Amino acid sequence: MSSKLRIGAIIPVKTFSRAKTRLSMSSEKTEKVCKIMLESVLGTLLQSEIIERVVIVSKDETALGIGKKLGVVEIYDHEELGVNNAVSLADDYLLREGFDSTIVFPQDIPLIQVDDIEALLNFRLKNRCVLVVPSRKFDGTNALFRMPLDVMETHYDEDSYKIHLDTAEKRNATSSLVLIRRIMLDVDDLSDLNLIMSYNVPVSKSLSDALT
Repeated sequence: MSSKLRIGAIIPVKTFSRAKTRLSMSSEKTEKVCKIMLESVLGTLLQSEIIERVVIVSKDETALGIGKKLGVVEIYDHEELGVNNAVSLADDYLLREGFDSTIVFPQDIPLIQVDDIEALLNFRLKNRCVLVVPSRKFDGTNALFRMPLDVMETHYDEDSYKIHLDTAEKRNATSSLVLIRRIMLDVDDLSDLNLIMSYNVPVSKSLSDALT
């Protein structure tokens, strides 16, 4: 990979109190879980030497506070227009800053490691490229690499991983579906959360403690 490639990471963050309704937990516990997951994802991205800048887009004060504490770029989003609009706000910022490419990650993949990011980018073949890591249930996109970053718009909440691949083809971009287990493990319901907590890693213990 060329050292000149400038990669920005984007994390759209839904208001904690309105997120993860399928967990069927109290708002207090839901917010704790969301906070722990976001901190874990941000911590990994900030350790990566590949990613030059991390951007979170949210209206949640706690999420933005976490971003400020960790030194990432914070963009306020009114949220009413959805995830795709949130990503477009970050796209506009990163384009102005001269970035070549982006990776969009959700806030709920707490097991992601730096090695996973490197593994994803090993699939980059050409200078016009889209890489998609689906969710474990193949019902969403858990990582979306775009180069150049304006090669295509995003299509979250719309059977997204298939549409992202189809859109890349329509934009004459090389595309690949990439299966990376720790990125694929997201949290939508209690069974997902229990699976995450079954791993013997610090974030799993933190999640378990938050629920006791």
